[in-house]
Amino acid sequence: MTTACEAPAAKSQTPAPIPQKPAAGLEAPAQNFGAVDNLGAVDNLGAVDNKEQRPMVPFFELKTQYERLAGEIREAIDTVLANQQYILGPAVAAFESDFAAYCEVPYAAGVNSGTSALQLALLAAGVGPGDEVITVPFTFIATAAAVRYVGARPVFVDIEPATFNIDVTRIEAAITSRTKAILPVHLFGQSADMDPILAIARQHGLAVIEDCAQAHGATYKGKRVGGIGDFGCFSFYPTKNLGAAGEGGMVTTSSPDGIRSLRMRRDWGQETRGFHDVEGFNMRLEGIQGAVLGVKFRYLEEWNEKRRAHAAFYREALADSPLVLPVELPHNRHVYNQFAVRAQDRDAFRQALLAAGVNTAIYYSIPVHLQKAHADLGYGPGSFPVAEAAARQVVSLPLFPELTEQQREAVAGAVHASLGRRPAC
Repeated sequence: MTTACEAPAAKSQTPAPIPQKPAAGLEAPAQNFGAVDNLGAVDNLGAVDNKEQRPMVPFFELKTQYERLAGEIREAIDTVLANQQYILGPAVAAFESDFAAYCEVPYAAGVNSGTSALQLALLAAGVGPGDEVITVPFTFIATAAAVRYVGARPVFVDIEPATFNIDVTRIEAAITSRTKAILPVHLFGQSADMDPILAIARQHGLAVIEDCAQAHGATYKGKRVGGIGDFGCFSFYPTKNLGAAGEGGMVTTSSPDGIRSLRMRRDWGQETRGFHDVEGFNMRLEGIQGAVLGVKFRYLEEWNEKRRAHAAFYREALADSPLVLPVELPHNRHVYNQFAVRAQDRDAFRQALLAAGVNTAIYYSIPVHLQKAHADLGYGPGSFPVAEAAARQVVSLPLFPELTEQQREAVAGAVHASLGRRPAC
C-alpha cells in the first residue's frame, strides 16, 4: 500500500502556495496542496526544484525501513501464505501475546484498525446510546467518531497548551449523570496525566479508555501506556511508531470480561463458531498484518530511541529559535510520533521550509468540535480556545527513525534560515 507520505514528488514545478489560515473560527476546510494522509494531516506539499538542486527532506518515508527488514518480512508473510491462516491465526496470536507483555497486561486483541479498537473498547466498557464520553477536540477525528459509532455523545474539554493533552483540571466540570467514560488521547507520543484521570474515574465510577494511537512504547511514571486505564487502543497505520503494511489495531486490557467481549465482537459476536451471542462486527486483524507487525515489533524500542535522539537534536539545535518546542514532562517517556512545534506565522514558515526542500505536516488544522461532521454537537468557535490556537499554530517537522544526520541538520538549518537566525549548533 502506498501511503500519502510516499506520494511521488512532482518534478520541475514552482512551489505550491501554503494554504492560508482559516478565519478566526477555523470554519474553512484545509486545502490540499499535495498529499493528505487519512489521519488528517496536511502532508508533503510537493517537490521543489531550485537553482541549487537541494535534495528534498521527506516528512516521512518507509522505503529505507522496508529495505532493512525485507527478508524477515517476506519470510513471515510466506509462512502465513503456506499455512493459509489469513484471518487472525497463529501470527496474530503470537503478536497479541508479545504486545500484551510489552504493555504489561495479560490480554490483547488484534483488530482491523485503530478506529475499531476504540469502538470495541467502548462497547466492552458498557458505553452505549445516551451515554457521554469525555475526550478532547484536538485529536484525529476517529476519537470522536468511535464514540458516536456506539451511540454515545463525545463531550469535549480543552487541552493543556504545553503538551496538547487533556487538561485534567477541566474534567470534573464536564461530568454529568450520563457520563460513562473518560477517553484521554496520548497525543504525538506523550502520555496524558493519568493519575488525576484515574482518581476522577474511580470517584465517579467511570471507565478509562486510553487512545494510544500515537504512543506505542510511551510511559507514564514508568508504566507503559495501554496498561494504565481499563483499555488501551492502538493503531498500526503505517505512519505510526509501529506500523503495519496497511491497516491494523489492537486493544490491550487486564479485564477477563473485557477481552472476552473484544474477541467476540471483533468476530461477528461469536465465541463458538456459528453461535452469535452478541451483536458483533467484521473487525479481525489479518494474518499477514499480524506477521508483518510481529517482525517490526522486534525493532520498536530501537526505533523509539532513534526518534528520541532526533527530538533531542532538534531541541538543542532550535533552542534559540522563536518556535515553541515540544515539552516532555519529567515523569514521561515521550516517543515522538510527531515533533510538533508552534509557529506564529505557520503558513509563511512552512512555505519557507518547502522552498528550502523540507517537507512538513499539520496535525490538526481544524479541531474536531469545528468539523462539519460534528456540528450537531453544538460547539462553535471559541468553545475550546487552547485547542483552536493549537490548530492555527502547530506544525510537525520531519522525524522518523531512518532520518539521517544530514537530513536533520538540513531541517535545523532551514528552520533558522526561514526565521532569520543562525543555527545554535
